[in-house]
This record gives sequence, C-alpha cells and structure tokens, in this order.
Amino acid sequence: MPLGLITGASKGFGRAVARELAAQAWDLVVDARDASALHDAYLDTTVTTLAGDVTDPLHRASLARAIGERPLDLLVNNASLLGPSPQPLLATYDLDELRRVYETNVVAPVALVQLLLPALHASPAASIVNITSDASVEPYAGWGGYGGSKAALDHVSAILAEEHRDLRVYAFDPGDMRTDMHQAAFPGEDISDRPAPESVVPALVALVDRRPPSGRVRAADVLAPAGAC
Repeated sequence: MPLGLITGASKGFGRAVARELAAQAWDLVVDARDASALHDAYLDTTVTTLAGDVTDPLHRASLARAIGERPLDLLVNNASLLGPSPQPLLATYDLDELRRVYETNVVAPVALVQLLLPALHASPAASIVNITSDASVEPYAGWGGYGGSKAALDHVSAILAEEHRDLRVYAFDPGDMRTDMHQAAFPGEDISDRPAPESVVPALVALVDRRPPSGRVRAADVLAPAGAC
C-alpha cells in the first residue's frame, strides 16, 4: 500500500486529491489548520488526520512522526496562504503579511521536505508535488505576494530536483478552480464557471503514476492528447 502525505487537505483541491487516493487504497496522512473541517472531511475513511499549521515546527515534527520509519511515496505540499484580499499592490503590501505568505508557501514546504527526505529516499518511486499557480509565471498586478511566493516555490522545486535526482519533484499548476481561495482572490465575483477541484485530480494522479522527469507541470497538459498543443 503506497503512503502519502498531503497538506492543506480539509477542503478544495487538497481534499479532492486525498479522497481520490484514499479510494485507490493509499495510506494517507493529511493536515489542515481547521481541526473540525479536517475531521469531518475524513469521517468515512481510514485517513490519518493531524490538525495544525505547516509553519509551526512542532506540527511539522508531528507529521514526520506520523510517517515514522516507513518509505514515503508521495508528498503533496498543497497548503497555501493567499494573503490579503483583495490582493494589494506591492507598493502598499504589509510586510508582516508578506512574510507570512512566504513562510507558508515557500519556507514550510522546504522545511517539510527536509524532515521527510529520509522517508522519501527510502521509497523506490517517490514524488514531491508542490502546488503552484499561473501567478508564478504571469506578472499580474496585485499578485506580487502570492505570485512571488509561488515563483520562489517553482525555483525551489527545480533545485530540489537537481539535488535529489532519485526523486521526482514537480511544481504542479492545477489552473483555476472553484475553491474558497480562488473566491477570496476575486471577492464579489461569480466563479461558478471555474472547474471543480475534483475535475483536476486525474491530472495529478496521472502525473504521480507516470513519473515523467521533474519539472513545472500544468494540469491541462498532463491529460492532453498526444501531439496536442
């Protein structure tokens, strides 16, 4: 039975991924900050839930203890912080908020990887999937905090791939989805036309199953027909 750890899994894309992998008989450890929502999301499963904040070293240590000495086949760094809503221009971005965004979106994933590297190396086919965004490559006005943090995460992912060539390390861009975070990024807008998170899960599952070379990957490209642009 493969073993995976998914952060930020009480709702949205993290929950959708975890529910699908659990249905495929993965042994999973998941976390989120909202203990009640996390508990309710997995009542009917055998998934191990640990509530906490990935920026907290003690919580990260508890996640590592839950994995223990077992080989870890998949780490999905999905937990993210959008920052202020509406998204502010960099000229007026509160620097304490900016630090919190980078702490959650960049520092915490690196710290978790550091803790879990022995377990990842113990697996013959381990993958790290860092959830990124098109805001990491497109310079949208007002997205300097979140987009900048995801750009840093993209580069961190590429460097990890170079430093650990036995692993697969992906910066996975799921595209727009109908999630609470996306709604917070566009307050007052109707986002009902965005795809549900569950519709993107097959792309991540296919990526993990196929294990192509490490790199930045768009969900839209994973399941595209061969030869399609």
